[in-house]
Amino acid sequence: MSQGAKIVPRRSQERGHVEYSWLKSFHTFSFATYQDWNHEQHGPLRVINEDRVAAHTGFGTHGHREFEIFSYIVSGQLEHQDSMGNTEILSRGSVQLTSAGTGIRHSEKAYGAKDAHFLQIWSLPSTPRLTPKYYTRRFTDEEKTDAWVRVVAPAGTKGASQEREADGPAPVHSALTMYATLLNPGKTVSQAMQGAKGYVQVVQTSGYNTAKATGAAVRLSSGDQEVELKEGDGAYLTFPSGSFNVDVENVGERSAEVILFDLE
Repeated sequence: MSQGAKIVPRRSQERGHVEYSWLKSFHTFSFATYQDWNHEQHGPLRVINEDRVAAHTGFGTHGHREFEIFSYIVSGQLEHQDSMGNTEILSRGSVQLTSAGTGIRHSEKAYGAKDAHFLQIWSLPSTPRLTPKYYTRRFTDEEKTDAWVRVVAPAGTKGASQEREADGPAPVHSALTMYATLLNPGKTVSQAMQGAKGYVQVVQTSGYNTAKATGAAVRLSSGDQEVELKEGDGAYLTFPSGSFNVDVENVGERSAEVILFDLE
């Protein structure tokens, strides 16, 4: 068995957390009023916010530059508008990616009568001062069932088309690949990692919970390391040398939605 992989859990209840009338959000990394030098970034991965936005509310128009910003929609609908002229309503299975580059302005609001639940993710671009671009992709639950699906991949890699809408992963200008799975009880998925780092996040699909994680349970293993994670839990992965696989086994009684990042 490979040696040297390291897994450090990031427990759900230890994440940064804010709760307003319109927003409930968990922060994996330092963000806004939550600042923790132990959790600033991991490779190019700078933000993972698990956001729940109340119906008919959201993030008003605001600006960004020099970040790759993408949203993974879990439930409800999210209305996106930006200064590039893009207007779109995104539903479960959608991934939208904005390469902010030299600067954009956008808004993200819950559309319709239901709250929107999504992961808001930021990464640092490999090249500064890019021309702003916007991409959307859609992936069905069937595609993700008991299999890793590559939903974001570095621009220029095979399958990561730079068309606004296309099949395959959205193109990110960072050394980052993102996979997603819907894993049934008793099933295992494995992924060969290419980078020196990784991150795993179990999505909090069974309901908003600020206490110790409950719900779906998975066993994460790599090399001679393993840890059990539940909904809202995450884990840092580091691979000092050699090639490593990451295995995720559903050891609970309900389906688990899991995100995996492969990072330089």
